[in-house]
Amino acid sequence: MDIALLSIALLIVATLAFYAGSLLFKLKVQQNNRMHKTQKRITSISESIQTIAIAVEQEQCNLSEGTIRIYHLLEGLPVKDKPDFSNKYPNLYGLYAQIKDLPTHQARKDQSKTETRNQDLKRQRLETQFEADIIQEMSDLKTFSI
Repeated sequence: MDIALLSIALLIVATLAFYAGSLLFKLKVQQNNRMHKTQKRITSISESIQTIAIAVEQEQCNLSEGTIRIYHLLEGLPVKDKPDFSNKYPNLYGLYAQIKDLPTHQARKDQSKTETRNQDLKRQRLETQFEADIIQEMSDLKTFSI
């Protein structure tokens, strides 16, 4: 009787050990998949930043639009211990801080023509003020990688 109970206990322990091992294996596979997807996302964001920087530098994309897009891509990078991009690209972040609240899309369409014109003039003045320094930062961003 004792041998039968011991055998049953060993069978239960072996089954639980196998189950725990299979759960650990599945966890490792999930972690590897997550890491692979994160790295793929980082690569995609880096390529987008590079493409936009080239477009801004070649004047295919205006400075404000490029600044807004790159700002959001930099802030959306899924990395731990993200570098302080505001120190690395102070002009890009400076322009973004001053234009981020300007209305876009439907809100822009809904405002008066005078208000839109005044905002466009403000944006153009800011672009002129930041242009040379941001173009230098775009030169660096053309080869961006993490």
